[in-house]
Amino acid sequence: MNVKEGIILGLIQGLTEFLPVSSSGHLALFHDIFGLEEATQAFDIFLHMATLIAVFIYYWKDIWPLIKNPFQRTTALLVAGTIPTVIAALLFNDALGEIFVGAKNLGFNFLFTGLVLLYADTRRTGKKKIRNMSIFDALVVGTMQGIAIAPAISRSGMTISGCLSRNMDRKNAAKFSFLLSIPAILGAMVLTLKDIITGEVALGETFGVLPIVCGCITAAISGYLAIRFMVKIIENKKLKWFAFYVFALGLFLIGDQFIFHLIIPA
Repeated sequence: MNVKEGIILGLIQGLTEFLPVSSSGHLALFHDIFGLEEATQAFDIFLHMATLIAVFIYYWKDIWPLIKNPFQRTTALLVAGTIPTVIAALLFNDALGEIFVGAKNLGFNFLFTGLVLLYADTRRTGKKKIRNMSIFDALVVGTMQGIAIAPAISRSGMTISGCLSRNMDRKNAAKFSFLLSIPAILGAMVLTLKDIITGEVALGETFGVLPIVCGCITAAISGYLAIRFMVKIIENKKLKWFAFYVFALGLFLIGDQFIFHLIIPA
């Protein structure tokens, strides 16, 4: 990987992590386009870590009270929302890795994401805020996040849709979705760092330090801009445009997988 490719992947990660179009699906697609095969999961986790910086900056006023006083209701909601994701990852992560190799089979998941986004856009705006959520609400949203461990199913799209289905107002739906990304990404980071420390993944030798640094900086900056943009989009009920995009991308990838083979080999 060269610096240019690292920056492009960082930009893709930063934008698509918070826009409801699936960062994992786009990264897998561009891994195939760039011909990257080794240690890509580890590199992607570093990019996810960079986007966490964007979440901390944008929602610092909400995160700092949780750090000062972690034993509070919001923390319990985030823990409850994380549990289904952990269970899904432990049960299905390895199997999904075998099914979705590179861009193969991503098209169907993009279509699923589009359907969920269309549903979310039709929901009436609720009035429930994070402080009014029940543990059951958090578990529902967490289950939606667990579904998104499959590549090309958008984590933000699933969690925002889950929040709206529980009658949350759109601003709080976005906030809880992005706060819920923190434990999910930290958990994946810990597992990947373990593999790097034990030598199972030699990230620096595979990619080089400079592409990693440039990619992470780009991901952090673009991620922050994407959060600001996405909050306004959610409040204005315009998720359908992202649905149309993933529908088009999904149909193209299905056609490529079975007919054209421009990106996905036969």
